[in-house]
Amino acid sequence: MDDDRIEVVSERDVPLLLRLIKALAEYERLSGEVVATEALLREALFGAKPSAEAALAFVGADAVGFAVWFYNFSTFVGRPGLYLEDIFVLPEYRGRGVGRALIGHLARLAVARGCGRMEWAVLDWNEPAIRFYRQIGAQPMDGWTVYRLTGNALKNLAGV
Repeated sequence: MDDDRIEVVSERDVPLLLRLIKALAEYERLSGEVVATEALLREALFGAKPSAEAALAFVGADAVGFAVWFYNFSTFVGRPGLYLEDIFVLPEYRGRGVGRALIGHLARLAVARGCGRMEWAVLDWNEPAIRFYRQIGAQPMDGWTVYRLTGNALKNLAGV
């Protein structure tokens, strides 16, 4: 990435982050699922109780990628883990080391903050991402299935 850079997202960067989130959704064929707004992102990242962190990758003055993460906890390891919710680089900037720089930034944070591991999910069809993750030494968690409770099912279980 030469003189390109990774920067922690600031409040002024929220519009750039949202633009890249929408580009990720388009890439993943999930554009209709994006309900995030600048206000929601500001609250999640900078509100009274932030629930996530984010970084942007820049090539020159252009924001070309992002990562969003939060911390979970491993009862087996007895330490926090860094969960990478999303990492994305615009297709025209892939192969330049941007993704490696972003995930390297997160690895350094995880180590500095005492995390026992980093985890994330990848869509089964996303072969370029799977190859990249294997190249950096990540291993798939065979035998595990991700479950999600959302919308009415979440509300019904909550009794609301």
